[in-house]
Amino acid sequence: MAQLNDALRATPIVALDVPDAAAARAMVARLGAHCDFYKVGLELFTAEGPSIVAWLRGEGKRVFVDLKLHDIPNTVRAAARAVARHGATLLTIHASGGAEMIAAAVDGAVSGASAGGEACSILGVTILTSLDGAGVGEAWGRSAVDVEAEVLRLAGLVRAGGAAGIVCSGHEAAAVRATHGEQLGLLIPGIRLPGGDLHDQRRVMTPEAAADAGARWLILGRAVTGAADPAVAMQLVRASLQRVV
Repeated sequence: MAQLNDALRATPIVALDVPDAAAARAMVARLGAHCDFYKVGLELFTAEGPSIVAWLRGEGKRVFVDLKLHDIPNTVRAAARAVARHGATLLTIHASGGAEMIAAAVDGAVSGASAGGEACSILGVTILTSLDGAGVGEAWGRSAVDVEAEVLRLAGLVRAGGAAGIVCSGHEAAAVRATHGEQLGLLIPGIRLPGGDLHDQRRVMTPEAAADAGARWLILGRAVTGAADPAVAMQLVRASLQRVV
């Protein structure tokens, strides 16, 4: 399993946006050897707790725990320590929490790994892909927001806090890469197969286009899990990400 993604330009992660462990186990079984990296978000984590992370690790899978933590630094440090102890590979926090909170999350993840967990990288969420400039402006009380400028500003905070990377849409990825190079890994959500439904996303991109823009990780949700045959959909994603030798 460890070599599954070595020939790919970006690592695909399938989102287990399901209500309980039974549904998660069913999807993991359907995908089988085609996927070794899963996202556990708020719905599944609050339903099942850390046991679902332990189960995925026991199945030989890597786990991205997508909790988007945002609190005072000491609270976030403690939460990141606990998540790392449970064996997560990636954990999200909100970049808008500031550099001190970001640094606290990094420190907590390191200490959690030292306590017997796996190495856990912290990613800062910039602007949710469900929002466009108008939506962000409404939330922040502004008439207009330049999403790319805000993503770049927040990326600077994430880098200053020592985190491994950011979460942003594929549309801002090239600008972040141009500014920060390899210093920040990019996780791109809102991935859709060509011709796929946008669902509740505003800023979406195909797997191939996101990899071209510099993504290190891609989140595949309903494009895979909602397909008639998730394993076939995953194979199509992987084929589009193959490195050209």
